[in-house]
Parts: sequence; structure tokens; C-alpha cells
Amino acid sequence: MFTPKIPPPDTAPTPGTSLVQPLTGLVHPPACTCHQALPAPAPVPVAPPARPAVQLTPGSLIVAAAGGTAVILVVGTVLVSMLLATAITAASVAVCAVVLRSLLNNQKGR
Repeated sequence: MFTPKIPPPDTAPTPGTSLVQPLTGLVHPPACTCHQALPAPAPVPVAPPARPAVQLTPGSLIVAAAGGTAVILVVGTVLVSMLLATAITAASVAVCAVVLRSLLNNQKGR
């Protein structure tokens, strides 16, 4: 079962022969247009930019910094509130487990 399957010597290819046969004849008709060179496309002119580059003034830098700070504070608040909700849920589940355990132990003692 785990031994390799070797073909009989009469059907095995010899080292000098190839398994792939070369193509003979035409692959497509001689009147094809696939080998003709296509004309080069006309170059597309590059239009100058319609707007000047963005220039940051000191006022716009202050507004951008304030906006970034506000986004960071909001995202931080959301993440902290999610962590707090998870902690409260875990604590309440632990309290419920302790109460159930004590109730079941008291029931066995009676």
C-alpha cells in the first residue's frame, strides 16, 4: 500500500524522449490580423491642475488639531465605556455564580 507504483519498463519514457509532442501544422489561419503592428495611440495632453495646492494657515492648523483632539476623545470615551460595560457584566455574572453555588450547597446540607 505504501510502496511507490512504478510503471512497467516497456511503457516508461526513456530519458532522451519528451512526453510533450511538438505542434505540427498551423495553429490559426495565415490570413489572421493578430500579428500586424497596431498604430501607436496619439499622446494625451496633460492638463494643468485646476486648483492650487492646499495651503494651511495658522488658523486652519488650529482647527485641524482641535478636530483631531475631539475625535480622539470621543473614540477613547466609547472604548472606555465598552470596557466598563464588560467589567460590570463580568462582575454581575460572578456574583450570580456565587449566590447559586451557596444556594445549591445549602440545599444539599438539608
